[in-house]
Amino acid sequence: MIIQLLAAGVEAPESSFGFWQAMEEGGPVAWSILGVMIIMSVGSFYILFTKLFEQQKVMNQYKDVRSNFWRANTIREGATKLEKNSAWRQLADDAIAAEDKHAKLNDSLEAHDWMHGSLARSEHAIQAKLNGGLPFLATVGATAPFVGLLGTVIGIYRALINIGVAGSASIDKVAGPVGEALIMTAIGLLVAVPAVFAYNWLQSRNRKIFDMMSGFSTDLLANINSGGTIKPATMTATSTQTAGKAAAGRTTTAATTPAAGASTTTTTKR
Repeated sequence: MIIQLLAAGVEAPESSFGFWQAMEEGGPVAWSILGVMIIMSVGSFYILFTKLFEQQKVMNQYKDVRSNFWRANTIREGATKLEKNSAWRQLADDAIAAEDKHAKLNDSLEAHDWMHGSLARSEHAIQAKLNGGLPFLATVGATAPFVGLLGTVIGIYRALINIGVAGSASIDKVAGPVGEALIMTAIGLLVAVPAVFAYNWLQSRNRKIFDMMSGFSTDLLANINSGGTIKPATMTATSTQTAGKAAAGRTTTAATTPAAGASTTTTTKR
């Protein structure tokens, strides 16, 4: 009875195992790896939001191109309707600059190649700007799991050292290092997965923008070489539909209005 009372009066030692305890077990190495992971994660989300904002701005500016630019009489007039320092304004300005130098070339084929190359260089410059930061996302997505794996290996190594020193694989000797190892693996995956998703999503949106720019450059080149007579097919279709509606309206009006000089006879019953 006395032994039981003494055993009941002595509390078992409490062992707390959590994130901070595992990081403290890891020491400077664990904290260094965690710091690298935080830098990777913050950089990935920063690039995601800044590039998303930049892409959306370019897509919204394209609406002005479709609605205002091609309604102008000339490319020079249409360029003034575009927002300054925009990608579309840059393409239009480069096309105008290429047109100004176009007259100095004697060979018409060389002149066409010159204008085509000038617009291609402008497109590549814009593409390089939109792709800026995406290699960082690709690097984070590829390396973050291995950085976490480094912490995992170090944690397991420390667990084996503790087992060797203690001579037994008791839970209090293994739980800390193993917990640190699992936490590092989880952090590596949490950093890598959003970076990979962000990279693929931004790349798909960039490809969509590049397709729009390629079409816009082609329309600019065709418009310049045709002296302003060729415009995008969508604008031509819209203009044709508008003209057709106007013609239909005039036909209806002519059908319901009596011709000039026509007389109306009235028959009176007697």
